[in-house]
Amino acid sequence: MRYFDIVFNRPIDAAFTYAEDAEGRAAVGKRAKVFFGNSTEIGFIVEKKDALPLDLPPEKVKSIVRVVDSAPIFDEKEIALAHWVADYYLCGFGEALAAMLPSGKKTKSTPSLSDADMDEVAPTLSDEQSSALSAIFADEEIKESASFSVRQASVKKPLVYLFGITGSGKTEVFLRAAEETIRQGKSVIYLVPEISLTIQTAEVIGRRFGGGASTLHSGMTQSVRLNEWMRARNGEVRVVVGPRSAVFAPVRNLGLVIIDEEHDGSYKNGSTPRYHARQVAMYRCASEGARLLMGSATPSVEAWYLMNGATASHIPLKKLILTQRLSGGDVPEIRMVRLEGTEGRLTRELKDEIRKTAAMGRQTILFLNRRGFAYFYHCPDCDFELRCRNCSVSLTYHKERNRVLCHYCGYSEIPPQVCPNCGSLDAGYVGFGAESVEEEVKRTFPDLRVRRVDADAMPDGKSLKETMDAFRRGEFDLLLGTQMVAKGLNFPGVRLVGVVLADTGLHLPDFRAAERTFSLIVQVAGRSGRFFPDGKVIVQTFRPFDPVIVKACTLDVEGFFEAELEQRTILNFPPFSRLIRFTVRSKDKERAASAIRRLASLVLPLLPPDADALGPAECPIALIASNYRYQLILRGKTMSTLHGATRSALAVYNHGKDVHCYMEVDVDPTSLL
Repeated sequence: MRYFDIVFNRPIDAAFTYAEDAEGRAAVGKRAKVFFGNSTEIGFIVEKKDALPLDLPPEKVKSIVRVVDSAPIFDEKEIALAHWVADYYLCGFGEALAAMLPSGKKTKSTPSLSDADMDEVAPTLSDEQSSALSAIFADEEIKESASFSVRQASVKKPLVYLFGITGSGKTEVFLRAAEETIRQGKSVIYLVPEISLTIQTAEVIGRRFGGGASTLHSGMTQSVRLNEWMRARNGEVRVVVGPRSAVFAPVRNLGLVIIDEEHDGSYKNGSTPRYHARQVAMYRCASEGARLLMGSATPSVEAWYLMNGATASHIPLKKLILTQRLSGGDVPEIRMVRLEGTEGRLTRELKDEIRKTAAMGRQTILFLNRRGFAYFYHCPDCDFELRCRNCSVSLTYHKERNRVLCHYCGYSEIPPQVCPNCGSLDAGYVGFGAESVEEEVKRTFPDLRVRRVDADAMPDGKSLKETMDAFRRGEFDLLLGTQMVAKGLNFPGVRLVGVVLADTGLHLPDFRAAERTFSLIVQVAGRSGRFFPDGKVIVQTFRPFDPVIVKACTLDVEGFFEAELEQRTILNFPPFSRLIRFTVRSKDKERAASAIRRLASLVLPLLPPDADALGPAECPIALIASNYRYQLILRGKTMSTLHGATRSALAVYNHGKDVHCYMEVDVDPTSLL
């Protein structure tokens, strides 16, 4: 009789032993249906045993009911990766394996890359691009062990960062690096931030590599995604393109991982396990001897720090620079314009440039990182503010639906006609969102063809792709959107970019607020003038003297990072410290507060002298979906000390924990809201 250890997609740090199935099909790496508790559940087989432990009688061991897979879906290397994810991100082993397995969430068709024709002719590289490509494949080895989020692995090859202004040809360098890797008989994982960019990048790669390329993303049906997963496992594809989850693609003989737009926050997973694709990529490259190539015009603060003189205890990043715009473009002229005193949402300067651009037969992009028509309802007589009944946030007015909507839990209601508190007729909506800007644009420029791109207007990837393709073909004149239009998109006809309100993210109580604001402005400005030397950017703001906005408008990347790193040093935030964030939520406010206090009493005495804690305290957004939220943030010089204190505290906390409270553990959080 053979026995197998099985783990489940549950927050459990343990494996459970079962006897083999009657057919004898059980094997490590397959899924199996078993009795777990009072019901059946699908688990992952992670280890084979020829004998039971002495303290486990055979009659107590249940047998596997059914083996789900005909062939293993995980090999030893991937099981080891899941072990690392569970260990580093403090989640269940089964939860880590479940995150690695493809699972489609939507049922829409996605074009297969295998249908693409390999008809693209690669452009000639500039001298800068050629030098960068040569440097990527320079084979100097890193001899010392490294510690930047990569534990239990030694780095084989240097990490490379391609830092270049928007439009400088980073994508072509990435593609040439992929080609060279394939020539060496190895495989490539190419990560992009979002599905919209996945589709765009996949089309380019499909034309370049044909059926040897594949995509993996949540917009695919589960069956299609699993089929592509198995094609990668079987060695039928050499390039896999996708957002963060594609970092787990089971490609054969991994040689290169590319992370495009490395700075983007979507590389951090928002649910358990809360992994960051960059850290997982670093681990995979270290353990499999592959190269890691990252790139952005606006690197993350952590990446910039490592590229520019980080201490020797960190992994060094080799910085390669591209300074010239290709395709005939040039760095756009950027003008900052004050919004104060403006009637409506568009300043005179921005309106004039929109007219001038349209008269030239060129296109405009307007960017506003705020959905809806107006973002809160306020009464000047009694100071009443219309807030979500389930969350501690304002309700956003969506005129098209005639509803006020919570963007956190989805609650909505009919907008009030008078102040619900005092009955005043003077109450109304304050601020503006993309809907109201669209209305003003259409009213001001009735002859222009206008399209809005946000989560409300473009609910799925197909409609977004159709809109982007139509704009690229020149079928409409002005594209208005949220951050969907700010990243990586290449539109030859765009002359003008207008940032309708640059201040939206600066007031958030998060240490990354300045970094995100700077990156968004610089990235969206980069959509202008990519093919012509007359690009214009108008940045509207109520805070014209804010140093973040000033540096973004002057494209002073080095100046921004110098100032931001100085602030991070003073405040002792990453990259000068490491963080673990605990968030406890409950329908009962006092239960949540009591649970976070209990956790703090357990973990704080275990912290070393060079570590401290922020809180416990209410989260900045204290109520979401009728759950009260409290947080505790551990801060230390090294993750190993924080890990040790956390594991010891959680082992005690989980015994006798309040079942009415749910706790999230976020290692290396990217947001503290």
